[in-house]
Amino acid sequence: MNFRFGIEHEVAFLRPEGEFADFTNTSFLEFEAIVSALPYYEQDYPQLRVGDAGIKLKRWYVEGFERFAASGEVTNCPPKGIEIRTTVQESIEATLAQLKESFEQLRTEAMKAGFIPALTSFHPYRCEFVPDPPLNAFEQQRRQESPEMQTAHIPMLTQGPDLNLSVEGLTPTQLIDIGQKLTHYSPFIIPFSFSSPFYRGEAWLGLSVRTFYRTGLRPAAMVFVENETELIESKPSLTQLARIPAEIGRIEFKAFDSCGDFDLYGSLLALLKGLILDETLLKRATVPDARLHQKSAQLGFADEQIYAGAWEVLEAVWTVTKSESDRKGLRKLKSMLNNRYSPAQDMLNAYKQGQSITQVLQQGYV
Repeated sequence: MNFRFGIEHEVAFLRPEGEFADFTNTSFLEFEAIVSALPYYEQDYPQLRVGDAGIKLKRWYVEGFERFAASGEVTNCPPKGIEIRTTVQESIEATLAQLKESFEQLRTEAMKAGFIPALTSFHPYRCEFVPDPPLNAFEQQRRQESPEMQTAHIPMLTQGPDLNLSVEGLTPTQLIDIGQKLTHYSPFIIPFSFSSPFYRGEAWLGLSVRTFYRTGLRPAAMVFVENETELIESKPSLTQLARIPAEIGRIEFKAFDSCGDFDLYGSLLALLKGLILDETLLKRATVPDARLHQKSAQLGFADEQIYAGAWEVLEAVWTVTKSESDRKGLRKLKSMLNNRYSPAQDMLNAYKQGQSITQVLQQGYV
């Protein structure tokens, strides 16, 4: 099988005065000034989608809640951070190399403006986003277009990656089956990434606030099909119509937390690749099991069901993985699982030792 890969990674920031930057204290224009200073690569197109609002013009763009006038024109975009997206790559190593380069370019320009990257996967201080002013009639109608638009307020509190894979020659039926497979096994593999242990300004009783409040209402995985007849109805969506040709056949895994160690993304892409290659794991789900995701979010690998499920997945993936570089990534996951370890544990330990939440988040990127 010929695989291709991509990563979309959302970056949160601390403001120059040390506050966590969000939609209440940071304008779209402040973040857009950072993006404007970053390069534009003509060769990236048409494989990167620009989108209806015209905001997604580069490998970096301001991520936020797009607001529309009654006429349908974009009027504002209260921000939550800046997203980095890689172009489509033929290897995991090339994908990581571009992500690392893009992150350093972003970090350099952001710090010129006084903004410091901060690693988290859920807003550490706020628990809701309320559009202000309230949605107008056009916006309310637009929100009914898909289950994801109906829950578009949730991502304003989260930072999380999309890990993207595509495989040549898959039929729509095979594509949907892979999406259902990733959706079922999601609760067992996501603790490798957990990085959101803070809520309302203090330590949360668990490892991933993002997973606890997000997965179930939002998808764990999504696949992009070419024709409307190939869509299946589900809430949240498992299938989406490809918006540009480069999206046809894309498999997106959306349930991991953000990783400050980008090499960990390489391990997780190797894991997802192995799950696609495997033919022994037979369970499927069209929508995420919210209860099981919440148990995973609270306990991680300390829970025996999650721990056993993770080993079942890792052992099946190891069997079908032939690439030594992929196996190196899987060894990292085996070591984490042996120690029942999630990155959020280090964040909680630093907090318990007296560091502030912002100090912990500032140290999150390796």
